[in-house]
Amino acid sequence: MIIKFIDMEEKANPQFKGGLGETLLRAFDDEYGKIMLGKLEPGCSIGLHTHETNSEIIYIVQGRADYIYDKGREHAEAGDCHYCPKGHSHSMINNGDEPLIFFAVVR
Repeated sequence: MIIKFIDMEEKANPQFKGGLGETLLRAFDDEYGKIMLGKLEPGCSIGLHTHETNSEIIYIVQGRADYIYDKGREHAEAGDCHYCPKGHSHSMINNGDEPLIFFAVVR
């Protein structure tokens, strides 16, 4: 199955998961999971949340991200991948000066 993000409507999600600003997402989902191409402008974030029934993998395509992961803090940049397993919490923050483009899979 081919998923063409370019053909999908980009939807704005204000204060996504309690974060700052808005998260722009193109997403495909079904009963097995969700696949997203997202964008966070500088200063925007996805709020801290716990993956109680699933896990998430986030690959940074462009820019830099700071993560609050459980009680620690991590830094990732283009080419890095962040993993939040089931039962753990995370938040993603664009503290850089360019848009943060990421690919995420929740399953």
